[in-house]
Amino acid sequence: MSEETENKYLLMPDSFKGTMDAIEVCEIMRSAILQCDPDADIVSVPVADGGEGTVECFLSAFGGEKREVEITGPYGESIKSFYGMTGDTAVVEMAAAAGFSQTNGGRKDPSKATTFGVGKLIRAAVEAGAKKIILGLGGSCTNDCGAGMAAALGTVFRDGEGRAFVPAGGDLDRVRSIDCSQTKQLLQGVSIEAMCDIDNPLYGKNGAACVFAPQKGADSRMVKLLDDNLRAFAEVIEAELGVDVSKMPGGGAAGGMGAGAKAFLGAELKQGIDVVLDMLGFEDMLRSCRVIFTGEGQFDSQSLGGKVVIGISRRAKSAGVPVIVVAGRLKGEMPKLKDLGITRAFQTDPGTYATRKEMLSHCREDLFATMMKILKGGYI
Repeated sequence: MSEETENKYLLMPDSFKGTMDAIEVCEIMRSAILQCDPDADIVSVPVADGGEGTVECFLSAFGGEKREVEITGPYGESIKSFYGMTGDTAVVEMAAAAGFSQTNGGRKDPSKATTFGVGKLIRAAVEAGAKKIILGLGGSCTNDCGAGMAAALGTVFRDGEGRAFVPAGGDLDRVRSIDCSQTKQLLQGVSIEAMCDIDNPLYGKNGAACVFAPQKGADSRMVKLLDDNLRAFAEVIEAELGVDVSKMPGGGAAGGMGAGAKAFLGAELKQGIDVVLDMLGFEDMLRSCRVIFTGEGQFDSQSLGGKVVIGISRRAKSAGVPVIVVAGRLKGEMPKLKDLGITRAFQTDPGTYATRKEMLSHCREDLFATMMKILKGGYI
């Protein structure tokens, strides 16, 4: 390795959910590295999964600005929201318009909640000159298959009597015709990528309603209604738009927003980490990288499903760049780390705390101490 590459460190952690966001994890990792190597060239890229915090992570990594917009919340109320703009790329997190934190008084009713505000954010970004939209799918309180979003972008939904309306999860079955012509005109020349880290289909036992609607406030009766409506809506989408979303992997993400983003916006669904790596020009960065530090709150078998850690290690492996995982906890049996492109994995939690409160009070110093152990222990 040439001399100019020896001091470059790439920091790409996910959040340690419930303890530290990805930006703070990067800051702690950075401070440890600089203490051991004051001349280090450090590139910090905090990563989010498409839910809350996605805009902040992108702006931290790529620069740009946060733009505030007054929109419609998930139950029709007026709320202040935002999107991020970096160059001519806009980052929209649907949770900022249709997430639980935007509900009035903690209301939970996925049969009535709408993604209309998400469409308003996209419209604002396009009208501001965005040529690319990155849409984070996560943290939604909705189950409308993105119909509200599409309506805010000009799509017209009509019932059996020809009356236009904005469907929600509870009345998707009323839709008989769909006209996307205004939406296509608005989005002409704009590419859209949706960050989607689950592969659940739109409906069925593993679909949006059956798996996710209960945590959004649906009882068993409402779950069946929502699932039946998504099934009926998919049939109309195919008949009207010629797009089959019935078995599309990721179609069930964010209350069916994965399917809606594809059908109404022509979006490409991609793993969230791949969206970030592509924007970075990751393979070019690897040519001058000494080591990558990544991690998350808990590293276990679910981490192998194409999320942040594995997404990074998979693409770093072919370039021969070491990847070190620093996680709050390591849990369960996994394949050999080297087969995954991971050099070593370390746990920050010493396992000696009696309560969660005690763990939370020490998590930052534990992360710093773990980084110092790695840096001083000859693991790089």
